[in-house]
Parts: sequence; structure tokens; C-alpha cells
Amino acid sequence: MSSKREQPPGPGRPRDPEADAAILRAAMEILVEQGVAGASIDRIAKRANVAKVTVYRRWSAKEDLLADAIEAVREEIPAADETDRPAEDLHAIIDQLLPQWSEALVQPRLRVLTARLLSAGPDHPKLLDAYREHHVKPRRERALATLRRARDTGILDPDSDLDMLIDMMNGAIIQFVLLAENPIRPAEAREYLTRLFRQAGLHE
Repeated sequence: MSSKREQPPGPGRPRDPEADAAILRAAMEILVEQGVAGASIDRIAKRANVAKVTVYRRWSAKEDLLADAIEAVREEIPAADETDRPAEDLHAIIDQLLPQWSEALVQPRLRVLTARLLSAGPDHPKLLDAYREHHVKPRRERALATLRRARDTGILDPDSDLDMLIDMMNGAIIQFVLLAENPIRPAEAREYLTRLFRQAGLHE
């Protein structure tokens, strides 16, 4: 469900969904290109080809707009539950999603956006909260559900600390996304993820 902050309806014509989408798209593009400091309402409005008042009618503050732009792209990386395989077939689930995960991790926009959001945390905590709430938390909860079922069926050790396991994998993936040499090819990302899952006991 979207977290968009609904503004009270005003007089005149109803809101245009296409304008909403254009504004969110422009906000994300400028956030990636220029960071939080460069993502002004004026620049976003110009990129979206709308008046500044059109933006302010929808979002009263820049951080609210950027937070919703972050939420709008949350489904670009497939989660472990986005498969028709049962959880006990964990190895096959990973094999099925590895190509999509690998392609996602080499996207320049994803890598830059991750760096932007992590560095924005001290000065713009709302944006880091949005990233955590709309990207990290939902996928973590779904991954935990899959791992619990895998643990219950004996694939994982019954004493496995699933929260720590996910923390370790997330840390490794963030390190890869932020610090790997450019450019990264999908085959390299897939090989890294395969090694990571194997080391965690999730892949043969």
C-alpha cells in the first residue's frame, strides 16, 4: 500500500495520476543524479514538466516527496516469495530468482540510490526511514517467513539465527553494491550471490 501523504482536496480539477507519476519519476531521477541537496522542488517540477504549485498541492515538503518516490520503486527487486515454488524447495527458489537478483544488483541507478540513501541518513533521517520501511522491512519479513518454513522442514539447522543470517547477507550485498569495482556484469553478481548463499548454507 502506498504511503503517499494525501493532501486535502481543493477546488478545481481533480488530480491527474499522470502528473503524480511524472513527479515521482522526476524526483527519483534527480535524487539519483544529484543527491538530496540537488533534488529541489523547482528542479523536480521542471523535470516533470509541471508547475511548482502542482507539486506543492501533493507534497508539502521535499522529504515527503522523495520518501514517496523511494516507495514507488520498491518492487524493482524480486523478493523470495515472488515464486510459485514451496519454501522447502529453497535451493530451487534461489536458482529461479538468481538471474533477476543479479540483473538488479548491477543497475547503476540502484547502486547510486543505495549510496545516496545511506549517506543521507544523518541529515535526512526521514528518507532513510522510508528506505527502511518500504524496501528493507517488507523484504526482510517475507524472507524471514521463507527461511522459517525452510528451517521447519529441515533445510536449515533448527538453531539457526535467521535474523542474524539475514543481517549478514544484507551486509555482504550492500558491500558488493557500494564497493565493487565498476562496471559489474550480471555474471559477476550472480557468482557473488551464489558464493554468499552457499556460505550461508542456503545453496548447494
